[in-house]
Amino acid sequence: MTVYIIADVEVTDEAWIPEYAEKVHDIVHRHGGKYLSRSANIEVLEGEPLSNTLIAIIEFPNAEAAKAFASDPDYAPYGSARQAGSNSRFQLIDDTDVAGTIPYLGKG
Repeated sequence: MTVYIIADVEVTDEAWIPEYAEKVHDIVHRHGGKYLSRSANIEVLEGEPLSNTLIAIIEFPNAEAAKAFASDPDYAPYGSARQAGSNSRFQLIDDTDVAGTIPYLGKG
């Protein structure tokens, strides 16, 4: 089942970004993942704005691949740098519909 990591990031120190942006894509790819977006162009259409300055959406073939990426020892120094230079969270979601009414999504 396809899953997505949604990375919600409020950058507090930009020093980590260049190396992270250059290197992490290859680690994601090694685990079967691909970025769908990695953008700072955030426009709030409804509700109060969050303090995030960028959002990344990464698709993986399954939860095991996403978790393998997040726990990959090669990723660890980049993850630590991101955590030190930002307030961020990674959320893992699947491609289901909790209401079960959208026919092209599985019931969640």
